[in-house]
Amino acid sequence: MKKPNRFISVTGAGITFQAGSAAIDSATIMSALVFQLTGSSVIVGAVTAILRFGWLFPQLFVGFLAQRSGSSMQYYVIGAFGRAICMALMALVLYFGAGWSATTLSVLVMILWTAYAFISGIVAVPYNDIVARSIPSQQRSRLLAARFFGGGILALGIIAIVDNLVGNLPFPMSYSAIFAIASVLMFISSGVFTAMGEPEAQTSATAKPGFFQYLKDGVQVFRTDRRFATFVYAQWCGGAVLMAMPFYVVQASMSGFDLERVALLLGAQNIGALVSNPLWGWWGDALGKVRLLKAIALGRIFPPMAILLLGFGSLMGGDSMFYFFIGIFFISGALANGLTIAVIGFLMEISPDDQRPAYSGYFNAITAPAFLLPLLAGIIATFFGLTIVFAISMIAALIQFVLLAFITKQSHTSAQPHQ
Repeated sequence: MKKPNRFISVTGAGITFQAGSAAIDSATIMSALVFQLTGSSVIVGAVTAILRFGWLFPQLFVGFLAQRSGSSMQYYVIGAFGRAICMALMALVLYFGAGWSATTLSVLVMILWTAYAFISGIVAVPYNDIVARSIPSQQRSRLLAARFFGGGILALGIIAIVDNLVGNLPFPMSYSAIFAIASVLMFISSGVFTAMGEPEAQTSATAKPGFFQYLKDGVQVFRTDRRFATFVYAQWCGGAVLMAMPFYVVQASMSGFDLERVALLLGAQNIGALVSNPLWGWWGDALGKVRLLKAIALGRIFPPMAILLLGFGSLMGGDSMFYFFIGIFFISGALANGLTIAVIGFLMEISPDDQRPAYSGYFNAITAPAFLLPLLAGIIATFFGLTIVFAISMIAALIQFVLLAFITKQSHTSAQPHQ
């Protein structure tokens, strides 16, 4: 029987998932949905906070289970098909809930979104482990870039459908159709990746630790691996940068941008991700993941800075404001894509082959609290205004860049004895 081409299988699964997740993007579609249901900045902030925290926190436990069992695919199946089911249920709730009160519908939407986030978190550790065992290091950035490029192309078609749905179907049935499309794409992605099978794992000859020993080992890794610890600190700053993300839509709405055109912002975001893919893929493989991380951190200073400069006066008319926010989302999409490629690639690179699930679990669990910051940002926005939120985001990006410079020095120092 012919063995599957793992590069093609991983890329194909990633493309369909990328398009599905784009349709329900937390910074555009979900933020717009929740803002129209509740009008609350706190709940808008909670959307991204729940997604990020839910994605990261379960990985501590999944990392332990996958490391102990020596197999990852079973956990991927639970997470991947589980999140697709959550999106199908969300579509049903929005379809049948058209006549319900906004409060009831909001509660159900947030419950399903929370379930989606935490079930999605089960996927990350097995995905990283299986991909790292399937694809050589020198091809991983290009694989991720191919995934995001193909996903971006498919997402553009989805976005055109989304724009038509939001403009022509009544609220919230338009969003019901969007979530149904996302669910179908996620089911396809799950099936393609699962059909590929799991390559043989490299297991350690030492006894497998219990959960509390696993936690102690994680503390020891954090204390002794300087690159790992600095990367964690940088990722904490990254969480502070992301605290502003759901509020770009809110700021756009407050500046006169019609949220019925939110799909255009999503389109700009995806086009930015799409056209930047070749650059990020080449950069990560040819120049190194740390250099890519530094470039992205430096670039993330500019979107919040642009919003802050916008606040100094009414410098733009309606048309100019429209293109301004299109540009902001274009740049943000490009930077977010490069960040994902760099973070996943660097984490795979610094994780020992026989401890990769554990390292993924440690890293993502330790950094998880940082991604609750959008909820704090919602509280700050409510009481002090959005300007403070964007200022914190800009400063955090600058600090992240400085921390990543330390990783470069640590990498250089550790490489000296081997030269």
